[in-house]
Amino acid sequence: MNQQKKPAAEVASLSFEAALGELEGIVSRLEQGEVDLEDSISLYERGQALKSHCETKLKSAEGRLEKLVLGANGPTGVEAMDAA
Repeated sequence: MNQQKKPAAEVASLSFEAALGELEGIVSRLEQGEVDLEDSISLYERGQALKSHCETKLKSAEGRLEKLVLGANGPTGVEAMDAA
């Protein structure tokens, strides 16, 4: 079928950069509109899984950064991260 279709379990093993790169490729293919309906649905499902994975990775990184800024001696200047 389509080489973009890979098991969802594989998404969890991707780095943020790899997942984002693949997601960008999927968006590009879908925007071109030259993919048949069945492949479009598969690509969209894969894209949703990649998007969710990227969001999870970003939230994890945000939490780690906040812990670093907090440090062992309490708050040293945590600023809220913009959601935009």
